[in-house]
Amino acid sequence: MTTTATSPTETTPSRSDLATPAAGPIGPNWFASVMGTGILAVALTAVPAAVPGRGLLALAAWLVAATLLVVLMAATIAQSRRHPGSVRAHLADPVMAHFFGAPAMALMTVGAGALLVGHRVLGVTPALTVGAALWVAGTLMGLATTVVVPTVALVSHRVGLDDATPSWLMPVVPPMVSAATGALLVPRVPAGDLRAAFLLCCWGLAGVALVATLVVLPLVLRRLRRHGIAATAAPTLLIVLGPLGQSVTAVHHLGDLSPAVLPRPWGAWAAGAVVPYGALVLTLAVAWLIVAGALVVRAARRDGGLPFSLAWWAFTFPVGTVVTGSAALAEVTGSIALLDLAVVLLAALATLWLVVAVRTTTWLLAR
Repeated sequence: MTTTATSPTETTPSRSDLATPAAGPIGPNWFASVMGTGILAVALTAVPAAVPGRGLLALAAWLVAATLLVVLMAATIAQSRRHPGSVRAHLADPVMAHFFGAPAMALMTVGAGALLVGHRVLGVTPALTVGAALWVAGTLMGLATTVVVPTVALVSHRVGLDDATPSWLMPVVPPMVSAATGALLVPRVPAGDLRAAFLLCCWGLAGVALVATLVVLPLVLRRLRRHGIAATAAPTLLIVLGPLGQSVTAVHHLGDLSPAVLPRPWGAWAAGAVVPYGALVLTLAVAWLIVAGALVVRAARRDGGLPFSLAWWAFTFPVGTVVTGSAALAEVTGSIALLDLAVVLLAALATLWLVVAVRTTTWLLAR
């Protein structure tokens, strides 16, 4: 892989952290911290590891994620009042625009956490209300980013194929998150046609994200093969794991529900796809995790270090999706090796989250 001719999107990542005065300092990329914290809570519930206080740790992570979500939403609303054109300004930024997928995924991740652990403090019915409301809001926002952001990038930003970076996946992944988290709501929908329709809707959302990923991912890989990546943007390499790990999780959850909800033979076919799809895609995810890790180390050595930016949160959520995907596939296959993989990745996720959280706090205090 060559490492020449890096694009402006790689050499100026600070634009993702410090927006222009017209846009305001809080950009959609800040919501990646909510995603990274929320997925830690979800992953802790997904992996049956013998961790002392695992349930309390998951609850604590969800409470932090929920608090961050509320704070960032309030800050974004306040900023929009001070800078009425802030959303348009961020959308016009060729770097920042792709991160509009982050708020959508943040909403749904916190919503999933409410269903999994939030009921301990909210109560079952309020947790269901919160989870459903955040799922609907995140899904609608995610569908919008899947269409709007790529269109703006092609029409207004006038980008070319050589400009593709892993961050281009951010606006098209949310529908896959909708599919995975929507599976938690399927049993809560009244049985019958309504439940079947909702399940099919989740399958459709997974299909939308999969098609979009198959369009964008080859462009990203082509760009990386030709030009490599700078250390400043190296953490975004892990974004590629997001649609891979999350799709394994989504297919497992939806496939597990399908036989009882969908008529024959569709339900059985859906359930039958879980293992072959999961095995193939999880293998690709683990392979990419190894490759991305090597490329991050290589870029850091070549450029004299890995400077901190909010892009470091890419070390958390994407890894978390591989944790949930590994745990899901381990459940359906009974594989001890997959379960061990999920446990190891969970430990790595917790460590990465702690490092990134500390660095983010230090960075904020120094501003």
